Amino acid sequence: MRTSKISQETTRIFNALSPNSRSGRTTRSSKRLASFAMGYDPTLETKEEDERAEDGAGGDAASTPDIEDALSTSSRSSRKRKFGSDSPFISTVVTTTTEWTSPRRIKEEGDEENLDSLPSGRAKAKPKMPARRTTSLSGTVRIHPPSNWAEIYDTIKAMRQRNPTAPVDTMGCEELFWPAAPPREKRYHVLTSLMLSSQTKDTVTAAAMQRLHTELVPQSPTPDNEIQQSTLTVDNMVACDSKHLDSLIGKVGFHNNKTKYIKQVATILKQEYNSDIPNTIEGLVRLPGVGPKMAYLCMSAAWGVDEGIGVDVHVHRITNLWGWHKTKTPEETRAWLEGWLPRDKWHEINKMLVGLGQTVCLPIGRRCGECDLAGTGLCKAEIRGWKATERRVKKEKVGVDVEDGIEVLKRETEDSQRVEIKAMVEESL
Repeated sequence: MRTSKISQETTRIFNALSPNSRSGRTTRSSKRLASFAMGYDPTLETKEEDERAEDGAGGDAASTPDIEDALSTSSRSSRKRKFGSDSPFISTVVTTTTEWTSPRRIKEEGDEENLDSLPSGRAKAKPKMPARRTTSLSGTVRIHPPSNWAEIYDTIKAMRQRNPTAPVDTMGCEELFWPAAPPREKRYHVLTSLMLSSQTKDTVTAAAMQRLHTELVPQSPTPDNEIQQSTLTVDNMVACDSKHLDSLIGKVGFHNNKTKYIKQVATILKQEYNSDIPNTIEGLVRLPGVGPKMAYLCMSAAWGVDEGIGVDVHVHRITNLWGWHKTKTPEETRAWLEGWLPRDKWHEINKMLVGLGQTVCLPIGRRCGECDLAGTGLCKAEIRGWKATERRVKKEKVGVDVEDGIEVLKRETEDSQRVEIKAMVEESL
């Protein structure tokens, strides 16, 4: 029995509303596959084809579009945009931004507002530029001073003047002459002390000079009303035995070579300079055992003439620590310093930096916490976090003494103070 047309239309509506409905045409290959299915009836297929034909004929006469067409058009619109279509095209772009958050604690807004009220910490390292050499178009060479050098110089000079306790302040070459000696002998004393000071501490040099002043040659006792004179003269040095001289200066470094040089210098001074010392750099450098550093220091201390800067290991080391130069030898440092340092500072810079190197800026274990440059950001090699820890060490000595035939146990206690330095090295920018 043929199914009524109303039932067919109702079935089509429900099939269109169903999400699993799928329209498609029947092909020969699909018919062949369907023929092998279980319960296949070819008569039913013929009936369905006839029904489709009748539906197509009735659809052409209808003036109102079928509801199935409306549903299929609205629910299954093509995803591709047709050429020439007037429908608007809407494109949505989604952008995702990911921010990296540091594992450190994020400060709140309230903390940032109170930053100005917090005390300021250690000053940051100021930008430093070493001395540099430039050549003009005319060929003139000019050496520009390093940055912040004047501030560093004035700070260290004021610190050294407040506390002149370095060995060089009391036992330097300028302080070891005999006070009652005539000027010519004083100049010879300065030269001799400089020759002894090479590779030797100032305390050892001062002790050796004192023996030369009093024990170089035998002398008769001086009356109370007369001032004792120094035995260190050119004539006495020429007449002195080499073994006796070596015994007097045996504590200084390289005493064997210095004994030989001092004897040779005394002979040259007596024969060529009338027992005086040369008054030029060239004449001083000609003497055995005298180098440029000794010559410039001797000219400054003995003659009061500053023809150059005496650069020893302390001056060379400290100026490189400050970033003034990048030199490898004291002579190279001297050439750079003389190129830009004002001439009125040539005399004092050696004593100033030697004293700093002996008390604060030591070759090993620098005490940056005691320096006035600490925390200013001026010193390039500052050791930050310097801290001195005081510890008391108690020593006991136990001994037995006999008093009136009775043994008495005595105990002596000695307290000493030890200072240990702990430091943490940080980079200056």
